[in-house]
Amino acid sequence: MHCLPLCLLFNRLFVPSHATLLQGGGEEPIYLPATPGQPLHLIRFRHDYFASALHEVAHWCIAGPTRRQQVDYGYWYCPDGRNADEQARFEQVEAVPQAVEWLLTLATGARFRLSLDNLNGALPSTRHRFAEQVSRQAARYREQGLPPRAERFARTLADHYQQPWPPAPASFDPDRC
Repeated sequence: MHCLPLCLLFNRLFVPSHATLLQGGGEEPIYLPATPGQPLHLIRFRHDYFASALHEVAHWCIAGPTRRQQVDYGYWYCPDGRNADEQARFEQVEAVPQAVEWLLTLATGARFRLSLDNLNGALPSTRHRFAEQVSRQAARYREQGLPPRAERFARTLADHYQQPWPPAPASFDPDRC
């Protein structure tokens, strides 16, 4: 899928209300808060990857005002090649944004793909456990509602891509992500 509609929809919603711009083309994804020389906050996603755009937006949607004033929201990150303890910590931090990403992805009609983001430290035995954790969180969001910015964007995406909102409960099968 193409990223241009995502960027246009996001920017139409959130540049005026949150001074935040979504932009592709990055070598690595990053969030940069506004500075005196750059009046807009910037969500930069990797190259022109649809999933990267939705993942980075998911992080932004759950970040509170204090986190949105920090580069990459001040989140901990350990690069690819994580050991078991580091991977467990990664999964703990990533379950919520990946659940939001799953709902945003469904709103576009695309297929969500879980990311362990650890190709060189592969711990495949954690995949199913993590998928279940993300699935449970996504189902809770479906039932209780997403954080406000995520809900607003998801509804906008669902309308644009002509997808039902909210998605069916069966959409959150951990074996299908």
